[in-house]
Amino acid sequence: MTGKTLTRMDLSEAVFREVGLSRNESAALVESVLQHMSDALVDGETVKISSFGTFSVRDKAARVGRNPKTGEEVPIHPRRVLTFRPSHLMKDRVSAGNK
Repeated sequence: MTGKTLTRMDLSEAVFREVGLSRNESAALVESVLQHMSDALVDGETVKISSFGTFSVRDKAARVGRNPKTGEEVPIHPRRVLTFRPSHLMKDRVSAGNK
């Protein structure tokens, strides 16, 4: 693994280079897109990006967990979790990059 992380700044820089907007406009565009995605997920909607994947929110029920070290039962409260399911095209691209 390379250890490189793609950041918001990297995305805005890519928009700046590829689209030709100013750096400030590129940063605002990236922030706007991420904000729309976040708002939709908070509202319980699914965010589907063609050829990339699907983000969705899942409600998990309460259950009883167990501390593996002590064996003590611990209640796990109900919660909402964010899930991501990559598209087949994305899976294929990542798989091809491993070769």
